[in-house]
Amino acid sequence: QVQLVESGGGLVQPGGSLRLSCTASGFALDSLIIGWFRQAPGKEREGVSCFNNLDGSTYNVQFAKGRFTMSRDNAKDTMYLQMNSLKPEDTAVYYCATATDCGAYHFRWDDDDLALGQGTQVTVSS
Repeated sequence: QVQLVESGGGLVQPGGSLRLSCTASGFALDSLIIGWFRQAPGKEREGVSCFNNLDGSTYNVQFAKGRFTMSRDNAKDTMYLQMNSLKPEDTAVYYCATATDCGAYHFRWDDDDLALGQGTQVTVSS
């Protein structure tokens, strides 16, 4: 069973940066498509960014373009989400999970099969 654990959240001022980590337990990430998702209080869950470990493709949804970047460390079986120029509206619980598809122009997942962990809280506030 794929188990992913998120970490790295915290409180940051507007304009600041955070790097979230998504660590795999008991398996290697190198054949998986990994996505980051977030959910703010009172709002629906939304996709943020994805990385296709099969071909290296990555995609950011509109609000993440130019600010967020996914990367990987295969030796550590860890994916990262570097978030820069953070805004108060980025406040949410962030999750990583396997996705169904990720390419240069798309990011797809199945809500019914999305296996989310506990997530990591990101709060952007002055």
